[in-house]
Parts: sequence; structure tokens; C-alpha cells
Amino acid sequence: MRSDLSYRNRRLALISFFGAASMVGASYAAVPLYEIFCQVTGYGGTTQVAEVLPERVLDRRITIRFNADTDRALPWKFSAVKDKVDVRVGENTLAFYRARNVSGGTVVGTATFNVTPLKAGQYFNKIECFCFTEQRLEPGGEVDMPVSFFVDPAIAEDPSLDDVNEITLSYTFFKTEVDPDRTARLSKTSAPIDS
Repeated sequence: MRSDLSYRNRRLALISFFGAASMVGASYAAVPLYEIFCQVTGYGGTTQVAEVLPERVLDRRITIRFNADTDRALPWKFSAVKDKVDVRVGENTLAFYRARNVSGGTVVGTATFNVTPLKAGQYFNKIECFCFTEQRLEPGGEVDMPVSFFVDPAIAEDPSLDDVNEITLSYTFFKTEVDPDRTARLSKTSAPIDS
């Protein structure tokens, strides 16, 4: 009887351990899986990344508005060079955002992005973007940062987007926490990106 109880207790302990380990593993996998889901579906206004341009350009025009925000901890002035552009669906377009470091030290920042309306995210494609990498600005440095994009012609085949005549591309810059010694080494070995 005692060995039977001992066996059941060990079995319950093993099941509990593996159950807890599975939950911890699932929690670590949740963020990357959610990011992949958003990238594939455009959920939450997540834009797509394209390596090639579409083969066709449509007559349909869409106004692209540009929004720029910065986190309070980032001492930069950040704005779109133009407020908006009118583009044809499928046409590759190049737009610029401008950042200026208003602090007395070197600052590294990274941008998050999305588009509204959220349902347009799966059709908004970037070819190149400053948001793919960290941006480093010296004290007083200023840089124009490009984003190359197009609206996928497949948008015309989605009846739920027939009402979309305007898309807003939004960026928010955040300060990247960087080791000060690493920043000093980088400033001695790499060319500044400011112009």
C-alpha cells in the first residue's frame, strides 16, 4: 500500500513539473509567435517587408500620411519631411523622416511602426527602412532617414478595403539602452551617420 501511494505521489510530482515547465516554455514562445502572427497577417497595423517590387501599378490612388513621435526619454526632435504623399497602388515611393539629437551626448534610438487603418497593414510593404536598424546620433547631429515602400496591388482584390483612400504610417522612436563604454568604442571606430 505504501509503495502504491509513493508511486502516485512521484507520478503527480512529475506531471506537475512537466506542466509547469510547459507553461514557462509557452510564455517565452508567446512573444515571438505573436510577432510572427502580426507580420504574416498585418494584425495590429503591422507592415510587411518585401524584397521585390510588384509587377503591376494600378490607377487607384491612396494618400499616405506620415506621423512621427518620440518617447520622452529620447532627446531627439523627430518629424516627417513631408506630411503626406499621393501614390498609385503598386508604385514604389521614397519618403524621409528627419531626426536631430538635441542633447549633449551620443544617443542611440530605435523605431517601432504601424499603419492605420489597421486592416491595411497586410498590404503596406517596406523595401528599405531606417526602422530595421538602430540609429546613432552624435550631439547636435541630424540625419534624414529614408523609407521605401509600396501598397500591394492585392489591396484591390480585398472588398473590405474598398473604402481605404488614406493610410497613415506612424513611427515612434525610443532610446536604446547602450553600454557607455560600447558607445565610446563605436564612436572611435565607426563613421557617424549624421549629415
